[in-house]
This record gives sequence, structure tokens and C-alpha cells, in this order.
Amino acid sequence: MDASKVYLVQTDTTVGFLSNDDKKLTAIKQRPQTQKILQVVESFQTLKTQVRVPQKFKNHVRRAKNTTFIYPNQTSFRVIPSDNVHYNFIKKFKKMYSTSANLTQHHFDETFAKEHADIIVEDKNGFFEAASSRLIKLSCTKIKKLR
Repeated sequence: MDASKVYLVQTDTTVGFLSNDDKKLTAIKQRPQTQKILQVVESFQTLKTQVRVPQKFKNHVRRAKNTTFIYPNQTSFRVIPSDNVHYNFIKKFKKMYSTSANLTQHHFDETFAKEHADIIVEDKNGFFEAASSRLIKLSCTKIKKLR
């Protein structure tokens, strides 16, 4: 499996594009280069190599399900639980950039998504839109719910 390719996958929250090339994802979504893209990781061990979780919020981050955290260094990560079907895909790569499979500010369009993906990973359930992950911003001392 080539991590630089763009994969169309049913994620733990919605249908998404995944790749290790964030510039490709930005171009597909037609979004500003300055807008950061979420990264998903398969474990807290991998998360610890990428970002420092403020001591005050370590338990909160570990217990949160379907939650994306923006850390003090302005990077955003979501840990995929091992009991989730999407986990089996992510564990092969450890870490990938992830974004919804649609144009920015639009709903999921399967035709658009399949045209822009290099590889389509579809299981027996097919693709479906679900609720977005919760979005929480952490500082060293404060926590703020954004979505």
C-alpha cells in the first residue's frame, strides 16, 4: 500500500479521503493551503510521538470517542479506537491525513469522491455520511468545544 496515494474510505465518522500527502488532499478539496488537515493515528503511542498532550487533559483525550483535538501547537489529531472497523485500515499506516470526501462546505457526492480517489476501499456496508467528530481545542490550561 502506498501512503502517498489518495484513498477513499468509510472512516469512523464519515466518508473520507486519506493520504500522507496533505497537499493532494488540499487540492482535491479546493481549500486554502493555510488551512490545516486533521491527522488520524492508530494508537496513543503514535499520538505521543506527534504531539504533547497537556498533562491536565491526558485522561480526557484518552477517554474521548469520535473526537478530534486541536493541540497547543495548532495540529489536530484523532485516535481511532481499536474496536472500530476503520482501525484495520489505519493500523497499516500508523498515521494519515484525513478529510471528508467532498468539496469544502458541500455534502458528500459519491461521483466526485470516486473521481478524485486513487484507490477506493469499500466494504459490504458501502459509503454513508454520519455525524462529524466532535472538535475540541486544547491550550495548556483551557479546553474549548468548537463543534
